[in-house]
Amino acid sequence: MTTPTVRAFYDSDADRRRLNGRVIAVIGYGSQGHAHALNLKESGAKVMVGLRPDGASWQRAVAAGLDVRPMAEAAAAADIIMMLVPDQEARALYESAVAPALRPGKTLMFAHGFNVHFKEIVPPAGVDVSMIAPKSPGHLVRSEYEAGRGVPALVAVHRDASGHALEDALAYAAGIGCTRAGVLETTFREETETDLFGEQAVLCGGVTALIKAGFDTLVDAGYSPELAYFECLHELKLIVDLMYRGGMKFMRYSISDTAEYGDYTRGPRIITDEVREEMVQILAEIQSGSFAREWIRESREGSKRFQALRKSENEHLVERVGAKLRAMMPWSEEGKARAAGKGAETDRPAPATTTAAR
Repeated sequence: MTTPTVRAFYDSDADRRRLNGRVIAVIGYGSQGHAHALNLKESGAKVMVGLRPDGASWQRAVAAGLDVRPMAEAAAAADIIMMLVPDQEARALYESAVAPALRPGKTLMFAHGFNVHFKEIVPPAGVDVSMIAPKSPGHLVRSEYEAGRGVPALVAVHRDASGHALEDALAYAAGIGCTRAGVLETTFREETETDLFGEQAVLCGGVTALIKAGFDTLVDAGYSPELAYFECLHELKLIVDLMYRGGMKFMRYSISDTAEYGDYTRGPRIITDEVREEMVQILAEIQSGSFAREWIRESREGSKRFQALRKSENEHLVERVGAKLRAMMPWSEEGKARAAGKGAETDRPAPATTTAAR
């Protein structure tokens, strides 16, 4: 199988001056929104933030010195509109506030291809449609920019009505600092499908299910929940940090020979052929749009199942034990709360050795 070649773009490939004289409306002020807006402003771009007037983010954006407008007003005034709102809210906000402002010559941008790829949002002809997707949380997009660095990102062009949509997208990427690290070219389809698969099968769904399964196995065998927490959750960061620095090879170089041998010989017994087949099925559900339709339907019907799942997961023993242990760690959220005098408890939780007890 031939591996496709991916183009990478850097500062030398981007002309930030393409943003000169153009108004950028950042719709949303969450993790990504605040980073994009502040980085663009400090890069010299003219930025507006589009928000609900009664939303919780309005005062935070004003306090940061940004020009904050109602969404429809910001979209109407902008030449470039970047949608940075949750996937499940994007279509309604687009239809009410953004779509009426679109006209030929404008650019509509996204940091995730979900709504365009699954046709929840269908931009009109004559409008450039592109994507800059930083491959990190927004707080890191911001802190790396402030440090004079950047985070890698993806760039994609869904529609090049102007003939220079890629150049404009790269200018935007330079404005938020991503061309300092490198911007890889992709498509809306590839970004969307690989992003959803990574979240579901590995980064979120796969990892949390593996942690809970390992934790439950130890607790059910009679080991203390505290030790199970450290072995199956707490130390995961140490391993991931090593892989982040130098890949799996560096991680294996850094751990004991005993751990490395166990990695090679026992890991494949966890990720069996049946697990791999399930991953293929999950990918097929993403590619067909089945997952997208399920999630959109769930959101429009009030998210009852989603909220019930969230509540159940938050009450799992690994979370309750973890909260008490993390209160001992000054860098954790619970540790910070304890230091601030908010009374996080550190007493040892009662052991639980059966599934019913959890």
